[in-house]
This record gives sequence, C-alpha cells and structure tokens, in this order.
Amino acid sequence: MTSQSMAAALARTMGLTYAELLRTASVKRVDVSSLAALAHAIRLIDSPDSPPPHPEDLPQQLAALNEHRHRTRLGAVLRQLPGVLADGTNHAHATQSPDAWGRVADTYSVVYWLAARHRWMHLAELAVMKQRLAAERARPIAATVAARDEAGAFLNSGDFAGGLAVVDQAVVEAESTLRGRDRAYGLGILHLRGLTLAGRIKDQRTARRHVDAAWRAAAEFPADIADHGIHFGPENTAVHVISTASDMEEYRDALETADDLLRAGTSLPATRIGPLHMSLSRSHLALGDRDAALASLEDAWDVAPEMARVHPTSQELVRVLTSLHRRSNPRLTRLAKRAGVTF
Repeated sequence: MTSQSMAAALARTMGLTYAELLRTASVKRVDVSSLAALAHAIRLIDSPDSPPPHPEDLPQQLAALNEHRHRTRLGAVLRQLPGVLADGTNHAHATQSPDAWGRVADTYSVVYWLAARHRWMHLAELAVMKQRLAAERARPIAATVAARDEAGAFLNSGDFAGGLAVVDQAVVEAESTLRGRDRAYGLGILHLRGLTLAGRIKDQRTARRHVDAAWRAAAEFPADIADHGIHFGPENTAVHVISTASDMEEYRDALETADDLLRAGTSLPATRIGPLHMSLSRSHLALGDRDAALASLEDAWDVAPEMARVHPTSQELVRVLTSLHRRSNPRLTRLAKRAGVTF
C-alpha cells in the first residue's frame, strides 16, 4: 500500500499536485448550488452586506454546523456553510467585535475542513487565507487555530516539511500570546498537527518531540474538549499517536495503543473515530491480516460513511483489498460497491 509520503514524492516526479494524484472528490449534482453559494459567501469578507436580523442566533448556528462536522455529515455541512458564513461575516463587519470575528475565523476552519476532506485544495488554501484575515481581528487563540489549519493545507498538499515550519513558528507565537486554557489547547492542537506531519516523512525525532509536547498539553484536560470545532485532549492525542505510528510503520505499536483506547471507551465523534479505524486497517493490512483490515475498514464506513466515501486512505484500502482477494467475498463486494470501486 502506497504511503502518503511516497504519494507526495510520486506526485512531484509525475509533475502533478498531491491532490491530483489522490484524485479530487466529486460534488453531487444537488450540492453544486451550495458550493457556488459558498464561493459567494467567501467573497463577502471584503464586501459585507446587511447584518443578519437575529445575531443572537449566530453562536447556535455555528455550533450546529460543527455538530454536522463532528458527525461527518459532509453534505449537511456544505448546505449550511454559505448561510452561516455570510451571516457571521456581515455581523462581524457591523460590530467589529473580536468575538464576532472569532466566529468568522472558526467558520472558515469548517470551510478548510470540508475542502480538505474532498481534496479541493484551491478552496482549502483560500479558506485558510481568509481565516487568517478574520483571526487578525479576533482574540489570539483564533490565530493559533488558523495556523493549525494552514499547516493542514501543507499536509493535504504533500508539503510536509513546509507544514512543520508553519507549526514551529505558530508554537513560538502561541507560547508568547496565549494564557491558561487557551494556551494548553492551542499548543496541543499545534503539536498534534506537528506529529502528523513528522510521521509522514518518518522523522522519528521530530515526531517524538511533538508527541511528548502534545501529551503534556493533554494532561491539562481530564477529558477531551471541542473548542473552535476541533477536539483536543487525551483521547484525540492517542488517536493521532496511533495514526503516526502507522505512518512510521510501527504497526504493532499502533494496534496496541488502539486496543487500550478502545477497550477503555472513547467519547470522540465520528470525525475522529472514522480515521482511527482507517489507520487500524492500514496496520492490519501491513501485518498481513486481511480479515482484520477489512473489519476495521467496515467500522470506518459504519461510523463515518460520508467521510469514508471521499477519504483517500479509505479508497486506497478498498482497492488494495479487492486486488488481493482472488475469490468472491460478499463483505468486500458490498464495501467496494459503496466506495464505487470495481471488484
């Protein structure tokens, strides 16, 4: 199975972007108008319209949007994003409140997340640029979240070293600007991004540095929290450590850590548990256990079907498993059909 670091190298050799090699996910016909409306709302950051009549509803609207995100309801996120972004931007221009601009920045974080899931990289990069602009008018934590997402755009484009540079600079800034809970949370999400990036280039020393720092930050939280639409705490740190262990081909360590996490039970949402099962499927497959790999991939589809449909790891796992099976397997046939992969 091709690693993401190898895929990035292949893309450079072939003169392709990382997203082109992994293939951009298509938009359903019913969602084309929502994507056009989102593009219009993005332009409003410099050209505001009338403020919304009920600004008191804006926090609840953003919370509902993030709930769809956490449940990996990608279609619902796309349909609701244009209105939430437009109303939030217009209100922020009308009030110039740091909290209002913070909500705009958080909404652009959702735009980035949706674009990254579909590998719409031009939109993802535009989203983090606009997120940065909004964060400049918000409280300091907004800039930290924006840097985390900017590093994510580097990650999704296959520029892992560039993403690490963004993380390192953001860590220095966060250490000087953030205090209390915001400081622990902000540094935590940055170090999670850092360990993921380091794992993709198999930089064990840098990955270990970010792992240790993430665990120190996670120790400040007895349970995972979901600030600014992003989860952080002991459980999500464990999920990232598992994924990075798989990236660095430490497959048994990944499976053992996952056993401990799942046996204890987790409160994390589908947006984190789906990728966890994909990581476990990768590790099982690398160790030659196709049945366990299929079972973990089925778990990923059961927990987060809309994400699994567009996620490159899920798609590649289905293709590899179908190519390895020489005889009919009803479970794999059903999964391949859901993924749109010919078996």
